[in-house]
Amino acid sequence: MSSPDLSTTYLGLPLRHPLVVGAAAPLSESSEQLGALERCGAAAIVLHSLFEEQIEQEQLQHHRLSLQGSESYGEALSYVGEPSLFHVGHDLYLRHLEQARRQLSIPVIASLNGLHPGSWVRFARQIEAAGAQAIELNIYSLPTDPDLSSAAIEAQVEEIVRQVRAEVSLPLAVKLGPFFTNFSAMAKRLAAAGADGLVLFNRFNQPDIDIEALELRPNLLLSTPHDLRLPLRWIALLHGRHPLDLAASGGVHRGTDVVRLLMAGACCTQVVGALLRHGPERLIGLVDELSQWLQEHDHGSVRELIGCMSQRRCPDPGEYERAQYMRALQTYRSDDAITAPGPW
Repeated sequence: MSSPDLSTTYLGLPLRHPLVVGAAAPLSESSEQLGALERCGAAAIVLHSLFEEQIEQEQLQHHRLSLQGSESYGEALSYVGEPSLFHVGHDLYLRHLEQARRQLSIPVIASLNGLHPGSWVRFARQIEAAGAQAIELNIYSLPTDPDLSSAAIEAQVEEIVRQVRAEVSLPLAVKLGPFFTNFSAMAKRLAAAGADGLVLFNRFNQPDIDIEALELRPNLLLSTPHDLRLPLRWIALLHGRHPLDLAASGGVHRGTDVVRLLMAGACCTQVVGALLRHGPERLIGLVDELSQWLQEHDHGSVRELIGCMSQRRCPDPGEYERAQYMRALQTYRSDDAITAPGPW
C-alpha cells in the first residue's frame, strides 16, 4: 500500500499534515528554534503571543516620553522621544514575524492575546502587513467581577473578534477557554462576528500556594493525553454545525491522539507539551505514528478521518451528551482507580 496522504487545510492554508506547533514562547522565540521545528516537520507554526498589556503599556510609555520637556522651550513643543529611549516590544514582534516569514516555507500564524475591546486590536493590521498568513486571537480571561453578567462577557468576546475582523482580511482563528454557558451558541456568534476557526481550548495555568513562604507561585503543568478529552468532545459537537475550522489544543502526545481528534472533526491539532518535554524531534515521531496508523487501518488519507466520529455522524449522537455520562457510571469498576489506565 502506498503512503497515505496526510495533507489537510486549516484557515484556508494548505498543510502537509495536521500537526501544527502551538503558541509557546520557548518554542518560537528564536530563528534557531523556528528552523529546528521546520526541519522536524512542523506543518505550520503559531508564534508566541503578543499581549494586550504589552501593547498598551508601551503606548503609555511612548506618550509619557513624548511629553518630557514639551513645555520647557518652544522647539520642544513637537518633541518625540527617539525609539532607542523606550522598549518597543511590538516592533520586536513584527521584526520577528517578518524574519520568520523570510526563513520558513511553512505557514506562520501570529498570535494576539487580550481580554478587552480596545485600541490594541488595531495592531492586527501591522501583523498583516508584516506577512502573517493568519492570526490566532487568544482571548484569555478569568472574570471575577460579581456584577459582570455572562451575557456581558460573551458580548465583550464577540466585540473583540468583530474589531479585529474589521482591521484585517487575514484568516482569523479564536482560541478560547471552555467556560461558557452554551459553547455552541458562542461559536455561532463568533462565526457571525467574522471568525474563520476556533482553537479548543485555552488551558488556564493555575497558581499554587507556597505554604511555607505564604506566597502564590506560578505552577506550569504540561498537558497529558487525558487533557484532550474536553476538546475532543466539543469538536465532535461543533463539527459541521458552524462554518468554522476546528483546531484541537492540549493533550496531543501520541499519533493516536491525533487520530481521535481528527475523527471528532478537527482540521489539525496543535502540539506544545510534547515538544517542551521531548524537543522538536518528537514531531517526527508523531507524524510517523499517524502515517503508520492510517496504513494499518487501510485509510488512504487524513481527510477520510475528519469528522467521521462527530456527533452528526456518530451512530448514537447521545453518546456525546448525557448518555455517555450515564454509561460511564454504569461501567465503572473499582479497580480502575487503582490501575489508573491511560485515557483509552
